[in-house]
Order: sequence, then C-alpha cells, then structure tokens
Amino acid sequence: MEKTDKKPKNTTERAAFSSKLGYVLATAGSAVGLGNIWRFPYLTAKYGGGIFLLVYLILMVTFGYALMVSETALGRMTGKSPIGAFESFGSTLPFKLAGRINAAIPMLILSYYCVIGGWVAKYLYEYIIGGTEAAAADGYFNGFIASGVGVEFWFVIFGIMVMSVIIMGVNKGIERVSVFMMPVLIVLAVFISLYSVTRPGAIEGVKYMFVPNFDHFSMMTVVAAMGQMFYSLSIAMGILYTYGSYLGKDVDIERSTKQVEVFDTAIAVLSGLMIIPAVFAFSGGGDTLQSGPSLMFVTIPKVFASMGFGRAAGILFFLLVLFAALTSAISLAEVVVSTFRDQLGWGRVKSTAVTAAVMLVLGTFSALGFNALDFVSILGMSVLDFLDFLTNSVMMPVAAIATCILVVRVAGIDRVAEEIEISSQFKRRKMYTWFMKYLSVACMAVILVSSIANAFGWIKM
Repeated sequence: MEKTDKKPKNTTERAAFSSKLGYVLATAGSAVGLGNIWRFPYLTAKYGGGIFLLVYLILMVTFGYALMVSETALGRMTGKSPIGAFESFGSTLPFKLAGRINAAIPMLILSYYCVIGGWVAKYLYEYIIGGTEAAAADGYFNGFIASGVGVEFWFVIFGIMVMSVIIMGVNKGIERVSVFMMPVLIVLAVFISLYSVTRPGAIEGVKYMFVPNFDHFSMMTVVAAMGQMFYSLSIAMGILYTYGSYLGKDVDIERSTKQVEVFDTAIAVLSGLMIIPAVFAFSGGGDTLQSGPSLMFVTIPKVFASMGFGRAAGILFFLLVLFAALTSAISLAEVVVSTFRDQLGWGRVKSTAVTAAVMLVLGTFSALGFNALDFVSILGMSVLDFLDFLTNSVMMPVAAIATCILVVRVAGIDRVAEEIEISSQFKRRKMYTWFMKYLSVACMAVILVSSIANAFGWIKM
C-alpha cells in the first residue's frame, strides 16, 4: 500500500447506536462469544493455567488494545464497513484486496459459527427436557454431530435467531438485544462460577488457573495467548470497523475500548472459573484438562451429571453459552449486511436475506462435514475445521497486518490518533504509537507463520 492524500468519504447515511452503553455492550457482546466461554478455558488448561492467563492479560492491554482502537477509529473516520474503509484511502489493488479479506472473514466464520451455535442450542434443549444423563453418555456428542438432519436442523434454528435480530436493525435489533443479553450473561456467569469454585476440591483448580507456574512457560504459551487475544477481542473480523462506523464523534473510543476489555476479561476469567475448578472438583483435573475443544460438549456434561443439581446447572450453563454465541454471531452477520449495503446500495431486508442464503449454503457444508460429507478432507481437516483454520490462522493475521500497514504507512498514526482524540484524552497514545510502529506487524507475522507451521506439522502448539 502506498501512502495517499485521498480523504475518506462518508456520503452514505448510516445507522447509529442510540447510546454509548448500547455501543459498549454490543461491542462487548461481539467479543464475548464462544472464543471466551469455549476456547479460553481449554487453552488456559492446556498451556499452564496462571502463566497463560498472565501472558494473555499483558498482550490484551498492549497489542490487543492498539488494534482495537485502530479499527474503531478507522471505522468512525470513514463511516464505512471494511471494504469502504480501505477504499476510502486508495483504489488500487492492495486496498481493494485488504478490504475484501476483512469483509470475507466474518461471512466464512458466521457460516460455521452458527453450526456450533446450533450444537449449543441442542444441548440446552436436552437439559430442558431432562436429558442430563443422556448428554453425559459416552458417544452422545459424536452421535449427534454424525446425524446430518439433526445438526442441520439446529444450525437453521440458530441461524433464524441471528437473522431475526439483524433484520430489525442497529437500534431495535442489535443494541436492544445486547443491552438485555449482556447483563443476563454476566449474572449467569457469576452464579455458575460461584457454584463451581465452592465445590469440594475446586480450590486446586482455582490455584491452577491463577498461580503462574513458570515451568509451564514456553514460546507456544505466547503464541497461543496471542491467538486467543486475537480471536477473543473481535480483531480483524470487520466488526470493529463496522461498529465504529455507527459511532458518533462524541463517543470516547479509548474509554469504550477499556470497558470492552474489562467485559471481555471478566467473562473469560469467569468462564475459566466455571469450568476448570469444576473439572478439578469432579474428576481431579489431570488428563481431563487436556481434552481441548471437547471440554464443553463432552467433559462438562459429565461434570453436570455427577452433580446433585446437574440439570439446573446444565440449563444455566448452556443458556449462558447460547447468549454468548448469539451476540457474537449477530456482530459477524451485521458486518456482512453492512458491507452489502455500503457496496451495493441494498436495503437491510435484501442484504439480510442474501447473507442468510450464503450462510445456509456454506454452513450446510460444515454441518454435514461430520456425517454425509465426512469423506471430504482438506489438509487432513473436516470442512468446519478447515474454515476455522483458514479464517483464524491465515486470513485474520493477514487482515490485521493490512490494518497495521494502513495505520502506519497510509493514514498515518498521528491522523488516527487525532480521530481518537476528538472525544478521548488518549492517555495510552505513546504506548499505542510504539506498538503500532515497532511490534504490530511482527506479532501478526508470528501468529501467521506459527499457525501455518502447526497445521502442516512442522511445530506442535
């Protein structure tokens, strides 16, 4: 990308958040999703508990913060979703390609994210009808995802919930749902965490999670924490560009970003407290902590089955996870809808309908990847796993590198900082400038290279 003096255009009337609280909760909702409640606990368990948490927090308040305020400021500056934001600074191929990568990511993630959201909805339904023992049975999860019709049905149900909110718009849909769901989600997380940490034996899990053990530290701890920060804060998904474009000039970007960081960290820590102490209390920790992604769908139901109030715990837990999955999926869908509206001039209804159709087609391939299409393997991965690898390990680091280059070499750090300072004191400006200038691209390159090397078996993460 070459530096240009072209000024961003903002000729299209935009929807807008009606309040600062609505923006903060909607943005927090996009960050607080399956990345926190599903991914964070198993990575914390896998990479040494307290030491992983410490590294994650350091990265979040430095590098994560820098990228979050950059994307939000660029969105507000241009008044556009990702494609329009990049093309506001130039019309050559690098700008077009960078914008389209940022816009394609949420569509691809949305397709398989809604499949996983359907799994969550199915488990919640199972607990509601009293299937506590059934959900904990060996082979239940594998049996469910092997049933093509069942997986597709719950995928469609979840997708309908998401699109029902999107079609109502920013104020009546996204903002209203976020203002309701986020406080409920926090209350549920606190309640379940308190129950988990007060079980006999759970204190060992609390120690494991919070006391850093430097014997467990390695370069892969940093890489994994960086990847989780990337996934958890909604960086490089187009969400912050889009939500930033809905912001008024009176909204304090720095303060709002700090509030989102607090929300995100609180839910991540509470998610760890819901799961890790419970695993120690009911199975003693050990190898159970290494069960990875299956921790939520296989291990935790077994924990619930061993409780006296397993059914109630299961309902509350999967209701919380469902709310978290919905708020994130809604944010992903809004990026796609906003892009169609910006680039093609479509109305919200048409844009939502097309988004839903594309999601249905792509999501069906992911839903059937464990049953009817289980013979399809890409680099040894199922369709869902490959899309997850492609977006999170390849496209998102590339998109983040493009944003860093846009800030440092095209728009200029001072110009972006001035946009932030319209309504913020920007107390972390020096740190922001240093990270964007000297570390941002290098950090993203580390994630990109290490993730690809891990996928091809050159290193083990």
